[in-house]
Amino acid sequence: MESINGRSSGGRPSGAGAAAGAGAGPGGRTFSRRWILGAGATTLLTTGLTACGSDSDSGGGGGTLTAFVYGDDAVKVQQAAVDRFNKSTAARTAKGKVKLERIPGAEYPAKLRTAMGSPSAPDIFFNWGGGSIKDYQEAKQVVDLTDTIENDPALKSGFLPAVLAAGGLGGRHYGIPMRGMQPVILFYNKALFAEHKLQPPTTWDQLQDINAKLKKAKITPFALGGADTWTELMWLEYLVDRIGGPEVFARIQEGDASGWGDPAVLKAAETVKELIDDGAFGSKFSSVAYTNGGAPAVFAKGKAAMHLMGSWEYSTQLGKFPSFAKNNLGWCAFPSVEGGKGDIRNVVGNPTNYWSVNTRAGNKDAAIAFLKDCASETYAKALVANGDIPTTANAAKLLDASPNPEFAKFQYEMVEKAPAFTLSWDQAVGSQTATPMLTEINKLFVGKSSPSEFVSALKELK
Repeated sequence: MESINGRSSGGRPSGAGAAAGAGAGPGGRTFSRRWILGAGATTLLTTGLTACGSDSDSGGGGGTLTAFVYGDDAVKVQQAAVDRFNKSTAARTAKGKVKLERIPGAEYPAKLRTAMGSPSAPDIFFNWGGGSIKDYQEAKQVVDLTDTIENDPALKSGFLPAVLAAGGLGGRHYGIPMRGMQPVILFYNKALFAEHKLQPPTTWDQLQDINAKLKKAKITPFALGGADTWTELMWLEYLVDRIGGPEVFARIQEGDASGWGDPAVLKAAETVKELIDDGAFGSKFSSVAYTNGGAPAVFAKGKAAMHLMGSWEYSTQLGKFPSFAKNNLGWCAFPSVEGGKGDIRNVVGNPTNYWSVNTRAGNKDAAIAFLKDCASETYAKALVANGDIPTTANAAKLLDASPNPEFAKFQYEMVEKAPAFTLSWDQAVGSQTATPMLTEINKLFVGKSSPSEFVSALKELK
C-alpha cells in the first residue's frame, strides 16, 4: 500500500520532527497506517454546504454517486464492491449507482479537503475515522449514521463493536468499516527467546526481567525507529491505557485538555524515560527509522529481541526477511502494568478505515445500500484474499484462507475480545493538536524534556 507517513491502508503525513516516511511491505506494498491533517493547513470546509458530485442533490433522487477512495493496491476490493453493487437489486431499488474515484495516496487528504469545500465534493468518502473527520463533522458535512446502524441488523451486528465505535466521535457513528484491522502488537524473536529461555511477558515486571537478561547477553531489548515519531507514540498509547485505562485518552479525544494532567500520563512518561535510561531501545534509536526499513532490519537480524509495531510488521518482515517472518516471528499482547486500571485485552492502533457519507449526497438511500455491502461475507472474503483481516463479526470462519491463518486469527481474536480499542492518538485528535503532540513526544524520547515538562506542554494543547 502506498505510504505517506508510516503505516496503514490510508496514510499519515509527517508530524513533529522526523515523523514522516514510508514503510515498504511485500511486493512493493507500503504501509501508511494513519493520516492527520498537515500542520497549519487551511481546512477548506464550509458550514454553508456546497453541492456534491452526484447528479442530484435532492437527498433521495437517482443518479450516480461519487465515492473518493485512497488509491493504493487494496482499492481492488472496493472496486469489486462498486461493480457488484451497481448490478444489484439494491441499486435498482435505491435508483442509484456508485462511481469510484481513486485518489493517489500522497494526494488523498489534501484533495479530499479541497473537494469538500467545493461543488465537486464526493458523496461517499474514505477516511480514518476519529480526528480525520472531526473538521467535517463540525462543519456538518458528514452524515450521522448512528440511527441507521441501530435500525439495520446487517450493520448493527455486522461489525466488531470496538471497531465500529473507534471510528466515531462523541459516541456517535459517522463511518462504516471498509478495510482490514491494524492493531499494535508486541512482536518478539522466537529464536532469541528460546536461546535465552524467555517467555512472552504478560506483566510489566516480567518485561523488565526479560530486558535485564537480554542486556546481560548484549542484546537490545526493543527495536525502535525513533526517527519516525509515530513509533514512539505507540509506547505512550499502551502505557497510558494499561496504567489509567482507556477512559484517560477518551477524555482527551473528546476535547478535554485537562485529561493530559491525569496521573496515568505522567506515569507513562516516567516509564518511557526509565526504559530509555535503562537502554531498552539501545543508544541510537533516534537515528533509526521504521519507514526506510531500519528498525525492521535491527529486529529481524537479532540485534533487538522485540518490536512494538502495528500488525503490518508481519507483511513488512515477510517482504524484507521472509525466513525470519515464517520461522522466528512471534507475537503477543502488550503486558499489563501492576496496579494499573487497563485491561490487558485492550488494544490501541488503527481499527480500520471507514466509508462516510456527505450530508449533501444526492441519494442517501443508495449510499447507505452501498455501505451495507461492507458487512457482507463476499466483501470479507475479498479482504482476506488481499491479506487483510476483516472487522466483520463473522470473519473468524474465513481466516483459514489467509496467507498466515495463525497470525490472522490472533489479530482477529485480539480485536474481537478487546473491551476497548483506542484509536491512534495522532488520528483521534484534530490536526491542531496532533502535530504539536508529536513534537512533545519526540522531545521526551530524545531527552529534550522531562516527564513533568512533557505533561505541562500537553496540557496547553487545545
